[in-house]
Amino acid sequence: MDEKELFHLDGGVGDILSVYNDYVVIQHKGVLNFLAMGIKGDKTIYYTDITSVQFKKPGFTTGYIQFSLSGGRENADGVMGAMQDENSIAIKSKAVVEAERIVEFINQKLHTLKSGRNMNGVISAADEIKKYKELFDLGIISQEEFEIKRKQLLGL
Repeated sequence: MDEKELFHLDGGVGDILSVYNDYVVIQHKGVLNFLAMGIKGDKTIYYTDITSVQFKKPGFTTGYIQFSLSGGRENADGVMGAMQDENSIAIKSKAVVEAERIVEFINQKLHTLKSGRNMNGVISAADEIKKYKELFDLGIISQEEFEIKRKQLLGL
């Protein structure tokens, strides 16, 4: 994972979120996190595994960013629950602007993944090949037409 870090968020309470092109890494450091969660290592979460992102701005209490994962059970007990959830990071007021930018970026990534398009709005070659394979299977195009298109999409 020698990828360039796109965003780095220090939530101000020992929680750090590093954002990369294909995944995020959550780090929980410090005594308060040790007391709330025990000893845990860094957690890498790929966008393909994220089903939603919840963002609560800090106000009277600490805010948080919480990731819901396929098959996971996030803690739904508000701020106190999020502080004990390994898929959440706490944020203080000084980090809210960067947190908003990150949540917007991640939500755009999730939307892009779910729509089958890349960040430039282009459908992936694999998705196009799948569509042409379906046309071939339905007898709408010939084997030769399918192979020509497949090779063209793969750049062969």
